[in-house]
Amino acid sequence: MTIAFWIFAILLAVTLTGGLFRTAIGPTQSDRLSAAMLLGTNGTALMLLLSYLTDAPALVDAALVLVLLAAIATAAFVRYGSAVGVSEDRESDDA
Repeated sequence: MTIAFWIFAILLAVTLTGGLFRTAIGPTQSDRLSAAMLLGTNGTALMLLLSYLTDAPALVDAALVLVLLAAIATAAFVRYGSAVGVSEDRESDDA
């Protein structure tokens, strides 16, 4: 069972790498926001899995902090995007 957990950890790390790529090169702001939310979720899952595998309970606390930061960052991004009007999706829908 431990081998399966390590395989899941590697798959989560690969998904995190893809999310970083999408965050950096995403064509629209909404793609970047979705990728950032993916990073928060996958990062939390990876930390919890590694906490179990390495018997490091401090990673659970770090995962909880990451979840809170991801939620705050998402809310800030939505607030900033709606206040300044940087939403590229609305411009393409109006055309």
